[in-house]
Amino acid sequence: MRIAGVPSLAFTRPGDVRVVIAIGNSTLDRCYTPRVSDTYSLNDRAIAFLRIAVGVFFLIFGEYKVFGSQFAFGGGFQFWIHKFLDGGAYPFMVPVLRGFVLPHATAIALLAGYGEFAIGLALCLGILVRPASVAGIVYMLTLLFSSDYPGAHAPFWQYFGASLSHSVFAVCFLTFLLGESERMWSYAAWRKRRG
Repeated sequence: MRIAGVPSLAFTRPGDVRVVIAIGNSTLDRCYTPRVSDTYSLNDRAIAFLRIAVGVFFLIFGEYKVFGSQFAFGGGFQFWIHKFLDGGAYPFMVPVLRGFVLPHATAIALLAGYGEFAIGLALCLGILVRPASVAGIVYMLTLLFSSDYPGAHAPFWQYFGASLSHSVFAVCFLTFLLGESERMWSYAAWRKRRG
């Protein structure tokens, strides 16, 4: 039974919406398939949540480096590089850390701090997510090879276990690079809704 002037919805197949409107003796019967861009799925929400969560981590990582002086100007960066050299760096990274990073420690510390903060800001706001993700992948791989070496005689699986602090973030950045994490809860989505 149809009520005049009231739409009747029926699903013809998953995702389709059939709208039937009866007004007087006239009937309008249309089938509408919503486009993916018209709706937000649970996956959109999940990837947006992950993007923002990783962004918050990077804001926290970068905040004390940008707004404090201990990391860049008080020896904090050099402390970590020496710690990496004492047993965490992959052998091919040792000459890079000694010959390039330590002589330019202040500049690289500032780059690391401002880079982390910029990545966090980009992810939280959903602005320039893909370029920030590329920078994040490069940064995580650099840290991984500088600090996560399990040793020459370690079993193969320990290379993965030792790298978890950086490889998990690298996989997140790869997900943001390949997906559309800025479709929801981002500046771009907000501008699109405002027209």
